[in-house]
Parts: sequence; structure tokens; C-alpha cells
Amino acid sequence: MRVMGLDVGSRTVGVAVSDPMGWTAQGIEIIRINEDEDDFGYERLAELVNTYEVTHFVVGLPKNMNNTIGPRAEASMAYGQAIEEQFGLPVTYQDERLTTVQAERMLVEQGNVSRAKRKKVIDKLAAVMILQNFLDGPGKQLFN
Repeated sequence: MRVMGLDVGSRTVGVAVSDPMGWTAQGIEIIRINEDEDDFGYERLAELVNTYEVTHFVVGLPKNMNNTIGPRAEASMAYGQAIEEQFGLPVTYQDERLTTVQAERMLVEQGNVSRAKRKKVIDKLAAVMILQNFLDGPGKQLFN
């Protein structure tokens, strides 16, 4: 049993997956999407779901700082509903406020990661943080 974490953006979806025991999250890849052309990367996501034998999704929910739901959170929820219907797997939403900021800060602190390289991995790292936060909290129950 593995859980897949997703950081859904307007151009990309960062993907992470748990280890079989549900202890750690590992970044897998970034899927390019195009909301304007209704290309949401579902085919590639299906390949990853099958490869990693995923049984549960965790989708990052980018709430506003005042805890309200804005357009990006609505888009993430729509993506979550679509994959729940398509794959028949449960979806949990994980508050992801500031995960992208934290991910960028981590990469900047490493010192040797250029801005261009950071842009290429930031969504994957944010997906790892979303999934790890879930695994460290309510996600533990899935593996007991």
C-alpha cells in the first residue's frame, strides 16, 4: 500500500509517493499540465499509480492565509474530485500553506542550487512536504 502526494499547480503537478510502510515520502516527478487545453496529465498519473500500486491520494490544498478557499484551492479540489472518479481511490486534502515557500527556502539554503534548477524541482519537493505532513499526522492511521 502506498500513498501518492500531489502538489497541483496551473502548469505542473508535483508527485511524491510514500514508502510501503508509510514512513517517508519520496519525490517522483513533475507532470506538465495545460489547464487551457484540458490536459491534466491523467495518463501519466495512471502510469505512476499502477507502477507504485497507489491506494490513496493526498492533494495539497492551498488555502489562503485567513483559512478561506480561493481559486487555486478550488482548482486543487476539482483535480482531486476528477482523480477520485477516474481512479476510484480515496482522496484526502492536506493544508499546504507555505509548503512551496518552505521548499524554496530549503533549496536556497543548500546554496548550490540555481534559480533555474529550483524551478524544475520545487513542485516535486512541495509534493514531498505535503505527503510527509500527511504521513506524520492522520496518514499514520492508514498503515496501522
